[in-house]
Amino acid sequence: MKQFTNRYIFIFSTVMVVVVAALLSLAATLLQPAQERNLEIEKKKNMLESIGVHATRENAVELYSKHITEGFVLNSKGELVDGVDAFTVVLRNEQKKPLDEQFLPVFRAITDDGEKVIILPVEGKGLWGPIYGYVSLRSDMNTIYGVNFDHKGETPGLGAEINTSGFEGMFPGKKLYDNENFISIHVLKGGADPSDIHGVDAISGGTITSKGLEKMLFDCIKKYNDYLLKNRI
Repeated sequence: MKQFTNRYIFIFSTVMVVVVAALLSLAATLLQPAQERNLEIEKKKNMLESIGVHATRENAVELYSKHITEGFVLNSKGELVDGVDAFTVVLRNEQKKPLDEQFLPVFRAITDDGEKVIILPVEGKGLWGPIYGYVSLRSDMNTIYGVNFDHKGETPGLGAEINTSGFEGMFPGKKLYDNENFISIHVLKGGADPSDIHGVDAISGGTITSKGLEKMLFDCIKKYNDYLLKNRI
């Protein structure tokens, strides 16, 4: 009797595991298109935010089609790479490759005031997880038009402040270059001098996230150096 009971329990447990696994797999399959759609919309919203266009979930796709005029991919020499969709490039995956094998996405856009800009994606490491965003540049390929940053897991009120208007609002007008020397943007603890064209204030209490964002900007945008220098006006 005991042997029968144990066998019953084993069979029942096995069947339940199989059924639950099948249900989870089915749920994941059914939900995948919706999840991918949500990621697409969020990406388009964030890109638009970097040029000062505030989109909602409902109008993000329409506004993206209106403002983002082109996407293309470069290699580290600033040369065009054919046959790759810039929107589908996952920066985190590219960063695992040697630099000369990486795909570098660029997006051309028109702002609400008619200015032509480019948008570059960036991604790095914060205190608790990835930080990422978009940096838009004016046609001189030097002056920042706008930025949008976001994070996974940074501390509310501290490192999470990177995606607030107060922090992002310090970037427009800052310069990446001193003549042809790439400087990037310094995120300075204690505050940047207002006359510093390469500096912004660090987040109070968020030193590690601030330095991570500084490194992210330098490492990611530096890869576009050849392209930016070739196309400056």
